[in-house]
Amino acid sequence: MSFTLLPAVDVADGQAVRLVQGEAGTETGYGAPREAALQWQNDGAEWIHLVDLDAAFGRGSNAELLAAVVGELDVAVELSGGIRDDASLERALGTGCARVNLGTAALEDPAWCARAIAAHGDRIAVGLDVRITDAGHRLAARGWTTDGGDLWEVLERLDRDGCARYVVTDVSKDGTLRGPNIDLLRDVAGVAGAPVIASGGIAEVSDLVALAEVAATGVNIEGSIVGKALYAGRFTLPEALAAVRAVDVAGRAAG
Repeated sequence: MSFTLLPAVDVADGQAVRLVQGEAGTETGYGAPREAALQWQNDGAEWIHLVDLDAAFGRGSNAELLAAVVGELDVAVELSGGIRDDASLERALGTGCARVNLGTAALEDPAWCARAIAAHGDRIAVGLDVRITDAGHRLAARGWTTDGGDLWEVLERLDRDGCARYVVTDVSKDGTLRGPNIDLLRDVAGVAGAPVIASGGIAEVSDLVALAEVAATGVNIEGSIVGKALYAGRFTLPEALAAVRAVDVAGRAAG
């Protein structure tokens, strides 16, 4: 399996933005979400990670805009943000996205999350947004404003429910361009019963190469979301795709 890159388009108030450590009020604007998404598609992306930040923070919705963006794309979309009940789940799946990413609902409403996983299988991923504190590995909910419980306990429950995929973020790294928390990702992938997608902290192509190399050793990390580094011009998507493909090729040759 090749290592997949998912360029992110986070949307607030109708604009593509990036946050620092997930905090409302830290947005930097990057223009129209449609243009950003089409740019990543044109640059070779096979997936787009599309997020409704207003829905995630409970302060509004960009649902119609995001549905229009999904409809224009020819690549797979992972849709995230504020999907917490049957109505929002059906609306999200109805856009034609390949899968949705559940966050708060997976922590606050385990029974509903289990039903969603049972009904939709591989079209459901769960985001695990982690704060590492003196109290251990705690999950963040409600746009990262509340505590969502112990990472390992929640992971055990979700595995039991048959969750098909996890998107794992070290909150302290997100939007900071300080590199990913590879130890955390390796630890989660080591106990999870499903593949892990890395999120947060990517700053250089070498960060993606490091993750792809870990994955090539058999650790179940199947890809990485890339956000701020692309928008900040640290590297281009074609450069990143070429670098992780080189790791894949080297791995197959060695095998």
